[in-house]
Amino acid sequence: MPDEIKIEEGEQTSSEESPSKGEKKAKKKIEDLQEQLFKKESEVKHWQNEFYRAYADTKNLRSKLEKEHKDIIKYRIEGFVDELLPILDSFQSVLAQEVEDPNLKNYLIGFQYVYRNLINVLENEGVSVIAPKIDDKFDANIMDAVDTLESEKDNVVTKIYSNGYKLHDHLIRPAKVQVSVSKKEEKLDA
Repeated sequence: MPDEIKIEEGEQTSSEESPSKGEKKAKKKIEDLQEQLFKKESEVKHWQNEFYRAYADTKNLRSKLEKEHKDIIKYRIEGFVDELLPILDSFQSVLAQEVEDPNLKNYLIGFQYVYRNLINVLENEGVSVIAPKIDDKFDANIMDAVDTLESEKDNVVTKIYSNGYKLHDHLIRPAKVQVSVSKKEEKLDA
């Protein structure tokens, strides 16, 4: 064994003697091996951290993609509903008319039936109609003030131009309304 230290007869070893060349080589080799071990342990920790970071990033990306997929499915008909709005407005306009002719009343009943079925289908898909009433408080989150009218009451709906529509929690179009503003009293200078 080349690295073994042999003590020959007659030689005495004491703790006071300086280490031999073999002992120095052994200590140096041990120090080198410890340094290599430390480097390898550091490298293992580095790659372990990189693995955990990549794993967390992958998990976060998967969660984000799943949420986006659910949102896409939830709001898939938003564009379709947006294209239906002029048709719904036309129905609303026709149904608001007062008709005296009995033949036209029958047509109006048919239009009401078709309109109600269309609204029911849209409601089943998560669409809700925003239909403000006269004297409702104006809500800027779901209404658009197209016009104002001076009145005794302030900030209430005075006329409805068109209904608004929401898909779940997305506003597709706000209701278009006329809003009252209080009359400003002019002070006369004496």
